[in-house]
Amino acid sequence: MPKMTEEEAFALSKYYTENPPKVDPSKARFRIPLVRISNESAEYLAKEAKATNKKPEEIINNLILEKFAKVSAVL
Repeated sequence: MPKMTEEEAFALSKYYTENPPKVDPSKARFRIPLVRISNESAEYLAKEAKATNKKPEEIINNLILEKFAKVSAVL
């Protein structure tokens, strides 16, 4: 594929800026709900993620699973 000229790149950029693609969120494969957390929680997640080389969502999931295990053990 031949390289795009600067003029073509600007034209393409302008086109997509003025005509953004229409997206239907209901057809998304992944839905990521946003949750607000405190600064302290965010700092903990960042430090733990760096120390364990895990994603913050994995850390949160593990914490929740641990909580479920404790509740199940009591029942």
